[in-house]
Amino acid sequence: MKTTLSILFAAAFSLSSMPAHAVKWDLSTMSCKQFLDSGEDNIAVVLTWMDGWYKGDEDNAIIDTEVFIENAKKFGAYCGKNPTVSVVTAADEILGK
Repeated sequence: MKTTLSILFAAAFSLSSMPAHAVKWDLSTMSCKQFLDSGEDNIAVVLTWMDGWYKGDEDNAIIDTEVFIENAKKFGAYCGKNPTVSVVTAADEILGK
């Protein structure tokens, strides 16, 4: 038990000393250009969040990768043609119900 607690304490201590890189995004003000310029990791996070948001509560907790990738391609094409539009507007056009 002491060994487990020691390991947990060491892990918590090492994680707390890591620099935080928390970022807050206001997707209602983020333009398609800003979205496309934000980098692959950020794009993936936003697309995944939007996928879940637009599925709502009525859908199961399932990610259909084929549909997800198709929607991501549509989203990227829409944003490429409409760089000044907000990502929320783009999402409504591509994923909206």
